[in-house]
Amino acid sequence: MVRHLPRRDVLKAAAALAGLVLSPPSASAFARSDRIEALIAAMTPAEKAGQLSCFSDQIRPSGIAFNPNLPEGGAREQLARIRRGEIGMLFNGVGVAGAREAQRAAVEGSRLKIPLIFAADVIHGLKTIFPLPVAEACAFDPELAERTARAAATEASALGIHWTFAPMVDVARDQRWGRVAEGSGEDVHLGSILAAARVRGFQGRSLRAPTSLAACAKHFAAYGAVSGGMDYNTVDISEETLRETHLPPFQAAIGAGVATIMSAFNDVEGVPASGSRRLLTGILREEWGFSGLVVGDYSADEELVAHGYAENGRDAAKKAFLAGMDMSMQSDLYNRWLPDLVASGEVPLARLDEAVRRVLQLKEAVGLFDDPFRSIDEAAETSRVATPALQALSREAGARSIVLLRNEGDLLPLKPDPGRIALIGPFGDDRDNVVGTWAFMADPKLNVSIADGLRARGLAVDVVRGSGIEAPVPEGIEAAVEAAKAADLVLLAVGEAQWMSGEAQSRTDIVLPEPQQALADAVAATGKPVIVLLRHGRALALKGAVRDAPAILATWFLGSQAGYAIADVLFGAVNPSAKLVVSFPRESGQQPYFYDHKPTGRPASADGVQDYRARYRETRNEALFPFGHGLSYTRFALSDIVVPPRLTDRIEISARLTNTGTRAGAEVVQLYVRDPVASRTRPVRSLKGFRRVALEPGESAQIRFELTLADFAFHDGERWVTEPGEVVVMLETNAEIEHKPVSLTN
Repeated sequence: MVRHLPRRDVLKAAAALAGLVLSPPSASAFARSDRIEALIAAMTPAEKAGQLSCFSDQIRPSGIAFNPNLPEGGAREQLARIRRGEIGMLFNGVGVAGAREAQRAAVEGSRLKIPLIFAADVIHGLKTIFPLPVAEACAFDPELAERTARAAATEASALGIHWTFAPMVDVARDQRWGRVAEGSGEDVHLGSILAAARVRGFQGRSLRAPTSLAACAKHFAAYGAVSGGMDYNTVDISEETLRETHLPPFQAAIGAGVATIMSAFNDVEGVPASGSRRLLTGILREEWGFSGLVVGDYSADEELVAHGYAENGRDAAKKAFLAGMDMSMQSDLYNRWLPDLVASGEVPLARLDEAVRRVLQLKEAVGLFDDPFRSIDEAAETSRVATPALQALSREAGARSIVLLRNEGDLLPLKPDPGRIALIGPFGDDRDNVVGTWAFMADPKLNVSIADGLRARGLAVDVVRGSGIEAPVPEGIEAAVEAAKAADLVLLAVGEAQWMSGEAQSRTDIVLPEPQQALADAVAATGKPVIVLLRHGRALALKGAVRDAPAILATWFLGSQAGYAIADVLFGAVNPSAKLVVSFPRESGQQPYFYDHKPTGRPASADGVQDYRARYRETRNEALFPFGHGLSYTRFALSDIVVPPRLTDRIEISARLTNTGTRAGAEVVQLYVRDPVASRTRPVRSLKGFRRVALEPGESAQIRFELTLADFAFHDGERWVTEPGEVVVMLETNAEIEHKPVSLTN
């Protein structure tokens, strides 16, 4: 449904509108306290620098060297440094016993007895793993995102953790970038809503609660725009793109009360983000009023030297600190150089005290001054970890994250007795690649393979690998073909290994590895019905028999209970309702591809002549499966759409959604807008609202959306504005449905 709306002249309201768009209230403010001020007055510059320094936990190490520059000396040296007041935070360690030992060193062995705060990358779970954030975002359900974040906080806080480096809120528009897996996809509106939901989930109603984690929105800013989708790369974007695309999720996180923000590795406009006063102070603090803590990413301050922005470590510490990075992670530059920089007058003492105050306020906010051993409880370590409730939520979230991409002839759901099943592919009985990236502390005993999930339903399954993940298996294809011929149905479990997405895992060609593609083509040639179970941490460019399979499920990395979740959807115990949050391109070379692109002066038409239009020689300028796409085992229809005749300050749009099929299910109705004529080119459409509605067969529901002038604002490079003219409103079920527009009169 498309409607054209006239709108009145609202240019006079631009200043007020800019305030609405740019300045959410900062709910993350920490209160000043006499206790903290007394501590700051008693601290030496060296002790202050120690509070601003954090390191990978060597007292309870994770065992995974996922980043360089691990400190020398191990646990003994780290405990000694804690006693000397040189460490304010330890991260990515787990376990109560080690946390208790480290905390004792701080509160009993150091001069000022300031407690440590323990942090970790709890991105989508700690021991019990939930779906990748990009997968869970496909549920289009902020309540689910809040529940899984709350559950992750409950478990992680039982293992001696107070602070998580999550949520990752970068808008990711190039599927070559490995860190697509950590975020909410390519859309600004959905990403902002889920950023706020996850902050609420991690932090709970009170940071002082023993089951809460302080959250950290990352990476500030524009990390999702790295050139060529290559991790750590440079970023070259306009002020308009920065403001409209990459900053809003951070504003949403701040509006939800996020306690901390992490600076990014990349540069923006030639200045590394972790040394950018414009970003870390000008926008974050002066424009938005954020008063929480800014922590640098792993050695990001030291990397200012490699960027060519700082001369040496001393210069890097100075520039990062004066820019607004309060806490240095892993490099040790603040310990080495801040006391000297303060003594020389190059760094004001007031700036040092300001940063220390924020660290101490965070520790006070989570209750560590009153109870240094908060979340360090042996009883909780056994009672709140990998519980049946956590595993049940992992299964639920996994099933609700699966996207039904294609279902020709209603091949799915399977009947209770589907006949002989051949489960073919490297992920059929694999338990090592179900949780995905950033799950280095997961409990592998909880992992459920696809074969496990099917057998739990009492099914006999012929499992044949057929190929490795990136290498062929001797006679593997021959064995797979024989199994397919003997079966009534083939489940083809192919995709990426979990090490192929995530940090430092950018790909030049986002396709299935060649051995798996050859396997898929050979199995499909048998003529047996093939259902593809795609495992992945990003959108992929599907080819050959995988692209053309009659049924395709995007099963991502679904977490600990993945096999059960997949079986639930295959057999209809759960009716799929998820929608893509990243567009699946037709070719890798289309990247970066995202639905809300601009039209260009020669836009490619939906049909007809394509020559001399904005497209590549090899393919049309469209997605194979667009943002917002996702099928169900039932059918839905929109009717009775009501749109007011004119856009005013606030309008309501309504429609009736009906389940016209024979199964209960849920549909995600999506509201898009377009500004067809403006002083700056505007996207072909932008998501401004969605409603996820569950209905029984034959049931209907009235759905309502509200739009305000802010939904049509854009940044002109200097300020937020709206302009008079016609606007377009669209109610759809994905971002590339084409309708004939219907104009409304004034």
